[in-house]
Amino acid sequence: MKIEVIASKRTLQGTGASRRLRRAGKVPGVLYGGEKPAEAIEIDHNPLFHAMRKEAFHASILDLKIDGAVQPVLLRDYQMHAFRQQIQHIDFQRVDANREIHIRVPFHFVNAEISQAVKFGGAIVSHVMNDVEIACLPKDLPEFLEVDLRDISAGHAFHIKDLKLPAGVRVIVHGNDNPVIASATVPGGEKDDADTAAPSAADVPATAQKKPADAGGAKAPAKKEAKK
Repeated sequence: MKIEVIASKRTLQGTGASRRLRRAGKVPGVLYGGEKPAEAIEIDHNPLFHAMRKEAFHASILDLKIDGAVQPVLLRDYQMHAFRQQIQHIDFQRVDANREIHIRVPFHFVNAEISQAVKFGGAIVSHVMNDVEIACLPKDLPEFLEVDLRDISAGHAFHIKDLKLPAGVRVIVHGNDNPVIASATVPGGEKDDADTAAPSAADVPATAQKKPADAGGAKAPAKKEAKK
């Protein structure tokens, strides 16, 4: 499903102009990329804010409509207000149908609850990664990558190379070429340090505590007999 973003060309630029736009319920933005020069744009804040709450908005080819002309774009960056729910600025990049794009897409985790690790191993499945960078042509861009955990077993992990990628899509990783996406660990099984530590003197009954030996092993002197 295509997501449409309606924008207008922005003639006034600068900090003061952007501040006035925000007070008027608009978001200043920039469109760049391709062989055309960058364009300053403005977008109504509220429709944009609600559209950005959808996951697909962040990993899809969007239809940006500027004064009636539609072109495919990607969301590349945006800034939010420090404490208000307000978009301060937004950047879009033009998309060429014949050129490969790089973008981060989210993972959708499925079937963890029916896996051997959870049903029979008592394991807890933890998500180590929530998204990943991919490269593909615009026509092959998936909204998400599915992570099927039905075959994961307790004490094991699901790695990048376990993914079933759509045709035309490749994953880009840096450093470790096969990082962990999710792991299944069994909690508990070990005693706390406090349970295994030796009891302190305060925990031992007074009758069981030994009196300290005298230095040199000498016996205490006997009491003198009372004079008759």
